[in-house]
Amino acid sequence: MPDKIRFQIEFLINCSPKVLYNRLSTASGLTEWFADDVRVKGRKYTFVWDETEQTAEMTMQKENRLVRFNWLDEDDDTYFEFRITQDELTGDVSLLITDFSEEGEEQETKDLWETQVADLKHVLGS
Repeated sequence: MPDKIRFQIEFLINCSPKVLYNRLSTASGLTEWFADDVRVKGRKYTFVWDETEQTAEMTMQKENRLVRFNWLDEDDDTYFEFRITQDELTGDVSLLITDFSEEGEEQETKDLWETQVADLKHVLGS
């Protein structure tokens, strides 16, 4: 299996880290923009899109700063991570997403995140 390529994509989000964190770390928050449905059992999150289900485990969590999910059905160390940063001077809040894609599919994966984050911003009124 070819190695996946790690990439990061950053978005400016016009809301507080606390409000943003809630949308990234809870089933109800993730259902608003990331997946059609999200079921949580302990640290395992099952994401549902149309007829597809994928389960990930929340492996890292820092309140209002970071959430990382590792896919359970992938046999490598791929994950997706939401990191919230706030500029000390301007107060601007950024969402830095780290994800992995197959070689040659980086742009498609980034485009998908662009669409998802547009939904997130809409939900946040950002």
